[in-house]
Amino acid sequence: MSELITTLKAISEVLWGWPALILIAGTGIYLTLRLAFLPLRRLGFGFRQIFAPSTGEGTIAAGAALATSLSATIGTGNIVGVATAIHSGGPGALVWMWLIALVGMATKYAEAVLAVHYREKDKRGQYVGGPMYYIRNGLGQNWAWLALIFAFFGMFAGFGIGNTVQANSVAHGLSSSFGVPTWVTGLVLAVLVALVVLGGVKRIARVATFIVPFMALAYLLAGLVVLADHAAQLPAALALCFNDAFTGTAAAGGFAGAAVKEAIRFGMARGIFSNEAGLGSAPIAHASANTDHPARQGSIAMLGTFIDTIVVCSVTGLAIIASGAWTSGEKGAPLSTLAFSSTFGDFGDVVVVCGLAVFAFTTLLGWSLYSERCTQYLFGERAVTPFRVIWVLMVPVGAVVGLDLVWALADIMNVLMAVPNLIALLLLAPVVVRLSKEFFERHE
Repeated sequence: MSELITTLKAISEVLWGWPALILIAGTGIYLTLRLAFLPLRRLGFGFRQIFAPSTGEGTIAAGAALATSLSATIGTGNIVGVATAIHSGGPGALVWMWLIALVGMATKYAEAVLAVHYREKDKRGQYVGGPMYYIRNGLGQNWAWLALIFAFFGMFAGFGIGNTVQANSVAHGLSSSFGVPTWVTGLVLAVLVALVVLGGVKRIARVATFIVPFMALAYLLAGLVVLADHAAQLPAALALCFNDAFTGTAAAGGFAGAAVKEAIRFGMARGIFSNEAGLGSAPIAHASANTDHPARQGSIAMLGTFIDTIVVCSVTGLAIIASGAWTSGEKGAPLSTLAFSSTFGDFGDVVVVCGLAVFAFTTLLGWSLYSERCTQYLFGERAVTPFRVIWVLMVPVGAVVGLDLVWALADIMNVLMAVPNLIALLLLAPVVVRLSKEFFERHE
């Protein structure tokens, strides 16, 4: 088993190496240029749409679709992923997280535009969509095989990164901090997830709309308190980030040092892991939105990348750097805990663990929808209920088992579901540009 895990990790490192990062970043840059920087120019318009009355047809409100996608993206990546990037790539990695997010906004915008434009109604009268639908309906039946590939890998990726990994993070976090047995956490999580997931997309959207703003604001408030406590160090921290992004980071304290290529690689990789721009997951939620035009929902969808990385990840990253915790040699959640503990003392551990618990719970909800839609595409309506039951049953399993194998498989599945999606985005870019011009010429 250990040899298998080692092999899978090696495969994962190759797949998530420079070729994949260049493909994802290149797609974002290409779409940003084709759209003439529309996501950045229309950022204010996007925020106004969140509070505007829902128009057009759909299954859930436009803002609820954003909350649902954020429930999946605002997760362990915002706490563990940022810390891992800084530990491995130095403070400069944070800048590369920002840069990949800025071009990722165009990717997320395009994904949602295509998801709404090519969506369908299922037998229950609900709108369904996502990469598998815009590949088949946009590129034609000759590309149906690519849609099947996306759905296949998307279905299994959900059980990894969206289910068992999240349950395991919560269970072991609560066990190490508060002594809660992992099996207890697994059972409680399973019950809570069942109460939501078995109710379908509308119940997931309602819960996400309630929890996501609350959890994000609570975590941001705690992070801003840390930043305020270290306000005097913030200018130097920002200068360090931008300097190290292009020159590398010298060894300091327990930090071993990092070259520029490590800052780029880990910053981009952890940024993509956090905001999921290019993976093809978020458009599955946005396809269900009430909207009168694909570009309107696209302008809402792109905010997910901005909120996740530019806002939430920045607070975590700057707290780690300004507090000096980044030189400790710690990595992952303990590094974030050290940063928050510099202000809150022992309560810092509570902030991080509770944040991880809530973030992981909402990720379990958001990814259940993504994986369900992929399963539905592959096997039809009859597979929906069995899928939901299996999803719930896997939660306690993930809480108690070792996940080295699951982590390795999840990373591989994620990159394999991204490739078909990115191919479709590049080929369907003219459709995105046409729909955008059509919409914004009427909304100047």
